[in-house]
Amino acid sequence: MLDFIINPLAGGKNGKKVKRAVETIAKRLEKTDVKYALHYTEYQKHATLLAKTLIADGATDIIVVGGDGSLHEVLNGFSDFDRVNLGLIPCGTGNDFASAAKIPEDPEKALDIILNSAPKFTDFMQMPTVRGINIIGMGLDVDVLRRYEKSKRKTKLTYTLCLIKSLLKFDYSDFTVETQDGKNERYRSIIACIANGHRYGGGIEICPVAKPDDNKLDFVAMKEMNKLKLIGAFIKLKKGKILTLPQAVHFNTTDIKITPKGNYTVNVDGQLYDDIPFDIKIITDTLRMYR
Repeated sequence: MLDFIINPLAGGKNGKKVKRAVETIAKRLEKTDVKYALHYTEYQKHATLLAKTLIADGATDIIVVGGDGSLHEVLNGFSDFDRVNLGLIPCGTGNDFASAAKIPEDPEKALDIILNSAPKFTDFMQMPTVRGINIIGMGLDVDVLRRYEKSKRKTKLTYTLCLIKSLLKFDYSDFTVETQDGKNERYRSIIACIANGHRYGGGIEICPVAKPDDNKLDFVAMKEMNKLKLIGAFIKLKKGKILTLPQAVHFNTTDIKITPKGNYTVNVDGQLYDDIPFDIKIITDTLRMYR
């Protein structure tokens, strides 16, 4: 039995992308012996409640039809990892984690993976109060998201324009980074990013080397630089070469605690959380995902 949790508004354009995907799914499954049910979200975080309810009722395969935000919500409703599998039909604006997991954006090809392959262990990030699967960060990316949410049109171009505005106006943040292996350093950076996936914002390669099955977290920060150099940094970012900059800091760890100076907001898979504990551990060999 496949239980599809569907965000009818994913991908913008009045949900046309999702409607086409659901039509493709239904048409394909009606030709098979696979039983399925469609569950539509009606409000923010409804996907979390649906996942909890379905799993409590015995569901074994939860399939997200939506984008990174929908995937984030469902993951936060997950339990019984030993008997429940996660699937994804990418229908969002960016579909960034789908890229990391190598799940095609074509609905039928994504469904093929679910129907014809076994789920694989996929890392996710556990914080004290919330889970993340793609990117967790603070600083510039939060400012970009706030601008993006105020935009009338939600497109990849809009996100890029918001990023440019934020780069020109955003100030640096001070924070301390601690890891279990003894690292304890202070940073003054425009971002503090913990990556499981390699990109966000619809294709911005913030950490091209990150992989969701390597049992590691990737930390990325950008040391303070002259604002005139931010243009060059932006070009490097768009080309997926941000880690080649001399101001870039990157290392791997299995857990990390970030202590910012003052109040802060954390971006978890594109969702904003104020002043939550910024303490992350990688969870491995637990979540089974079709990819």
